[in-house]
Amino acid sequence: MKENVLDVLMYLFQSYMEDDVDADPDRESIQGELLAAGFPAREIQQAFEWLDSLVDRQATPLVVNPGSCRIYIGPELDKLDVECRGFLLFLEQGSILDSETRELVVDRVMALEADDIGLHQLKWIILMVLFNQPGREEAYAWLEDLVFDNVPGYLH
Repeated sequence: MKENVLDVLMYLFQSYMEDDVDADPDRESIQGELLAAGFPAREIQQAFEWLDSLVDRQATPLVVNPGSCRIYIGPELDKLDVECRGFLLFLEQGSILDSETRELVVDRVMALEADDIGLHQLKWIILMVLFNQPGREEAYAWLEDLVFDNVPGYLH
């Protein structure tokens, strides 16, 4: 089984971030479950580090001029193809993402060891970022519908 960190994150998100999950497992029991599910220990550790960093970055908001235009640099261009960058712009123009949240998404993409990120993977990353952003519940709900192919008719 060739799993990467994003696969572990997606599994964690689907398994533990649902509202109907009653248990509040600790990190050790979650790691044990992930190992039992066949995920490599290295990827599990990196997934937890990625999540820890997401929480840390949320505590220190980025200062971004809302009227600015985002120019992607070389390594970002390598990881995010035109379709992904266009999707980020679409979400920003539709007020699903603001400039600070977009930067947090780009930061979390760059933190992954993957050479490139596809649109489906990007949607999951954005969903995880929005889930951890207070006051972004409506944007999260809209994107959740999109990720799970229950696309709403309107952005607002």
